[in-house]
Amino acid sequence: MSAASATAMPVVVKDASAAVDRALKKNLLNFDLAGLRAELGTLGEKPFRAQQLLKWIYHQGVSDFNEMSNISIKLRQQLEAQYTIALPQVQLKKQSEDGTVKWLLGLDGGNAVEVVFIPEANRGTLCISSQVGCMLNCTFCSTATQGFSRNLTTAEIIGQVLVAARELGHTQARRKITNVVFMGMGEPLLNPDNVFPAINLLLEDLAMGFAARRVTISTAGLVPGIDKLREATDVSLAVSLHAAENTLRTSLVPLNRKYPIAELLAACNRYVAGKSRAQITFEYTLIDGVNDEPEHAQALVRLMRQVPSKLNLIPFNPFPGTQYQRSSMDRIEAFQRIVQAAGVVATLRKTRGDDIDAACGQLVGQVKDRTKRQLRHRNKLQAGQGMA
Repeated sequence: MSAASATAMPVVVKDASAAVDRALKKNLLNFDLAGLRAELGTLGEKPFRAQQLLKWIYHQGVSDFNEMSNISIKLRQQLEAQYTIALPQVQLKKQSEDGTVKWLLGLDGGNAVEVVFIPEANRGTLCISSQVGCMLNCTFCSTATQGFSRNLTTAEIIGQVLVAARELGHTQARRKITNVVFMGMGEPLLNPDNVFPAINLLLEDLAMGFAARRVTISTAGLVPGIDKLREATDVSLAVSLHAAENTLRTSLVPLNRKYPIAELLAACNRYVAGKSRAQITFEYTLIDGVNDEPEHAQALVRLMRQVPSKLNLIPFNPFPGTQYQRSSMDRIEAFQRIVQAAGVVATLRKTRGDDIDAACGQLVGQVKDRTKRQLRHRNKLQAGQGMA
């Protein structure tokens, strides 16, 4: 299916009074197991009630408290009065010729994020977002052109997975989604208070039940965030590198000014230290005439020898207004041959979903109130407060 003929899902309009009522209630999707136990403790409930609720929500797909038959009527009434289980709303759905599916999910405040599912022969990868827009201004990424509005809540993050699971028919017994990657809109390590509980829910057997190696956080190189992630969990880590030398990398990834390559590599080594067979995945977008020369490949080899790592080569995906062009396949393959000849494990990511603007670096979503908030958050980041 081409972009022109991609199917669109109608916007679901809910009763206004019901929407207001939901806004006054706490969304249970914001709580991981520990958080839910603490929250139910305020109601005088035992910890096992949290386990029951997680099973109803994530295993049974139930959002109506009245259907939770092993929970007392009294507690069901309390939950109904004070809480909700609310998912983002599908505003648009597109499907590519190659089977890739993209959803635009509506959020509060007129914002929206894009979520992409990439089916392959032996796996199904879901690419989710962590922020509405992005403040890092990487010059080759279309999300950066949209500005930044706000962090996503835990409910909005895990809600993306639940919506995709519902749309795809994913269940515990029939797992269509095998991998979840935080590679959509935003820098996940700038939103740890919401991303980390969402990771817990992805890994929790009572919730989504993914193995840690099946969940990947992708970062532009936020060094304090990498260290915090290591303390919090053991998921896979991918680093958007794109250049092996500071001047070039800074032109592509401005965050490099604050955390240059040497500091980034040190953080990567700390992340894998003590972990058997752990590797960092370095992501490298190949841009014609910018970072795809043989000398760039050779510099990359020297860098990767400093960290247990593998390489994911990504052909640049153009978007309107970009100054860059995709490298030719001859240059891409020549680059790959150089790094492989040096013993680097280097895979070439097949471009998927570009006919529906769902390929890597093309997600844009719908970003409201982006100017002032982008400036405020950028100032915090420059002041070293981005991990507050």
